[in-house]
Amino acid sequence: MLDHLLLSLSLPLFIGLVFSLAFEALLSPRPAPLWQRPMAANVIHLGSWLLLFGLFTLLLQRPWFAVVFVLSLQLVVVQSSNTKSKTLNEPFICHDFEYFWDAILHPRLYVPFFGIGLAIAASSAGAIAIGGFLYVEPSLVSQWSTVLFLQSTGLLAGLGAVLVAVGLRSLGAMSLQPVEDLHRVGLYASLWAYGVALMRSSPPAPSASPYAAASQPSAVASQDSAERPNVVLVQSESFFDPRPWCPEVAPTLLQHFDATFTEAVEKGELSVPAWGANTVRTECAVLTGLAPSTWGARQFNPYRTLSRHPLPSVASAFRAQGYRTICVHPYPATFYMRDNVMPQLGFDTFIDISAFDSSDKHGQYIGDQAVARKVGRLLKDDDNRPLFIFVITMENHGPLHLEAPTQARLAATLPNATWPLADHLRELAVYLHHLGEADQMLANVKTALNERMRPGILGWYGDHVPILPDAYGHFMPPTGSTPYMIWSTQPTPPDQTPAKQPPQDIAANELGLRLFKQVFGHDISNDVIKAEPEPQEQE
Repeated sequence: MLDHLLLSLSLPLFIGLVFSLAFEALLSPRPAPLWQRPMAANVIHLGSWLLLFGLFTLLLQRPWFAVVFVLSLQLVVVQSSNTKSKTLNEPFICHDFEYFWDAILHPRLYVPFFGIGLAIAASSAGAIAIGGFLYVEPSLVSQWSTVLFLQSTGLLAGLGAVLVAVGLRSLGAMSLQPVEDLHRVGLYASLWAYGVALMRSSPPAPSASPYAAASQPSAVASQDSAERPNVVLVQSESFFDPRPWCPEVAPTLLQHFDATFTEAVEKGELSVPAWGANTVRTECAVLTGLAPSTWGARQFNPYRTLSRHPLPSVASAFRAQGYRTICVHPYPATFYMRDNVMPQLGFDTFIDISAFDSSDKHGQYIGDQAVARKVGRLLKDDDNRPLFIFVITMENHGPLHLEAPTQARLAATLPNATWPLADHLRELAVYLHHLGEADQMLANVKTALNERMRPGILGWYGDHVPILPDAYGHFMPPTGSTPYMIWSTQPTPPDQTPAKQPPQDIAANELGLRLFKQVFGHDISNDVIKAEPEPQEQE
């Protein structure tokens, strides 16, 4: 009887395996053919299919239903990977499974990129398929004994688990370059390998942070607190200068940025570890001073680690110097677990969307000028302590195609464009309008700093370039770097004027260190924590 049951499972098992391999060919970029992959990768694919087929047949009691269900899940991953590759230049990895839950909590940020129509169609088709298979396909338990059913499905799942384990032991380490790894080993093997690498990785030690020594309470500077400047560091959503990349953009679009860049004491291009999204990768690098490579497999979402493991940061270093540290982010505090992360990084206060009104919206999100007003009010709230304010803006966050461009705004953004706009200019026009709002925010924050008796320093940078696939396809993609600058309300000595300071290209993890040095005149990157002397034994 067991032979008959296994025979009834073999056909759907084999057909499902063939389709699982065929579906990988739908990926873009496409993995290498089977014969060009390591043998271990193919063993993992076979084991994964046996494991999934066995488990879902055990759960659903219907092998054909299990085949369709698992293949449907694979298609969701394939479509998600293709969408992510198109918009973010990175395929789907194991870490991205948690974003399916985020897509339920924050659908505006995710579902439109996948396709609202496609999401509705897939959900409807899934519901119809579930009902159809439950009605048409008989349960194996009703045809065979429960013991035989459990034995056969358990055998398949167990064999699959063994093959996956054997394959992973022989596969070798991943390069943690998702495009390369997916191409080399295929979808199933890359997902397993990244998951295993994540589980085996360890969080960075606090001593690895360049802010470790400066964050110690004993490191409080002797400088009079009244002389310390207020510091505002702005992470401007999707901010970059599109004019060198796209000649159709109005040259006057970023006039406040141009003026500030000229006056800045430090400026240049920032190499950021993100494209189009994954803001927290850049954010984490700037705040902690750690390069992505330091995080290993945790680099793709370091905030999951930081929500449980505190690290010294530029915020904790400023706090150790007597600063009141505030983070302003006009979005729900729980997104990316920032409500847990920011206190771990040394922020005294976290101001989220609950501190703003619906009238503060400009487009889909809280506007940059409303955030600038909030910063201005914080700077006026003087408790005799200098302020370090870290701002994470939202106005220019995608999906940009949910907004419609208006002809009236083209004079300030795309003066030579004709109406109606060509497809490759529609999202670009929306982006440029919000970029102009960011430019005005820059001017407003500078004004707020200048109005205080206390000196002020402003740091400004973009977290990544925007998601503009149609425009990139027409004009060619930009380099992916974003501008940064550090500006001061205090005049600089004649021999150190900004005009004499050439732009310097730096990595994102260097920016906070440079900001700290501008305030205190001390490079802390080579500081170490001095160990406490061991007590001497009494004779």
